[in-house]
Amino acid sequence: MADLRTNLAGITSPNPFWLASAPPTNSGYQVQRAFEAGWGGAVWKTLGDPILNVSSRYAAVHFNGQRVAGFNNIELITDRPLEVNLKEIYETKKRFPNHAVVASLMVEPNQGAWHEIVKKTEAAGVDGLELNFGCPHGMAERGMGSASGQVPELVMKQTNWAKEAAETPVIVKLTPNITDITATAEAAVQGGADAVSMINTINSLAGVDIDTWLPIPHVGGKGAHGGYCGPAVKPIALNMVSECARNSRINVPISGMGGVSNWQNAIEFMLMGASNVQICTAAMHHGFRIVEDLIDGLSTYLDDRGILSVQDIIGKSVPTFSDWGNLDLNYKVVARINNDVCINCNKCHIACEDTSHQCIDMLNDPSGNAILQVREEDCVGCNLCSIVCPVDGAIDMIQLNHEHPPMTWNERQTLIGSLKDKKVSK
Repeated sequence: MADLRTNLAGITSPNPFWLASAPPTNSGYQVQRAFEAGWGGAVWKTLGDPILNVSSRYAAVHFNGQRVAGFNNIELITDRPLEVNLKEIYETKKRFPNHAVVASLMVEPNQGAWHEIVKKTEAAGVDGLELNFGCPHGMAERGMGSASGQVPELVMKQTNWAKEAAETPVIVKLTPNITDITATAEAAVQGGADAVSMINTINSLAGVDIDTWLPIPHVGGKGAHGGYCGPAVKPIALNMVSECARNSRINVPISGMGGVSNWQNAIEFMLMGASNVQICTAAMHHGFRIVEDLIDGLSTYLDDRGILSVQDIIGKSVPTFSDWGNLDLNYKVVARINNDVCINCNKCHIACEDTSHQCIDMLNDPSGNAILQVREEDCVGCNLCSIVCPVDGAIDMIQLNHEHPPMTWNERQTLIGSLKDKKVSK
């Protein structure tokens, strides 16, 4: 069996599956239950000055029969005293010495406040600290969370303050509610971060009840924006992890999160540079025992490929991720319909005719049977037909041989500029 042990900036765990800082890590009872179930690590629900939470707090987006395609919450950091949390952290780490216990921290942008909470937390025996610069609601209105995380200078300064007092690795958790997450990731590295984690939740309003006209969720007839997570945010999170992983100035490990719902998602994040993954919504939806499927799936995947350690796949896909201008303009794929599999639902024809490039014809074969056929000379390889097709194997995207040598947009612009310079010189 492949070795699933991971190392994030010196924080080791028996597998790459951590619970993210959230309701599932609110207490020692929960974290210890999670470790018993098989989770490799946990980031404790954010510590700071205890707050008052509201009721109700959660909402979900259900789509096309799938429950909890997206999840929204307006819950804030811990509402339990710091001393209680630290006592339970100490007890949990003592009982599970080989599991990663990381404390999420959030205090006001003040050097003394950071020094104080770092020292108190480390005294409880944590393996590391995660600075929460990501929470987009409630705490942001108080100058913390994403209010700090959206300002690179504050990220750098507060990271440095935490590092001044810390003896364990410091992870900086970044907000996705920003134009370019690499700017704040770079600031965290400049402040001395040992690792970064992303993404925290995305600003959102889950919905509006069209009968009562109230936001969902509402508190006594009023709603507020919350943090969005769950399967729906995975593509956004994966892109941000990838952008940071390919940035040479962000030369620290990454803990990836945001919509990780199964072992396949976890592998995608690790291929794109994450040293481990943090999970919340999937655990809230299905319970702690989903980690069994995560471990089994990852182990089987690695064993089937003869890969001895999960660490051997980290970042392997990063070199394939680039800017649009580096893509080959002469690369060509076309759609081909397998009529022996096609059920003639015509969804591909409708999608192509109405919203794409009108290159799928409705014909009759020699026996008079209705068939669909792609005019390959007009097909641009957009993939839409294969995406809307409900039958696996009915439509394949086929790579054609290059008619012309590879040419990127960047190379094309360089060539055009060269030709212009030659023309001017003449």
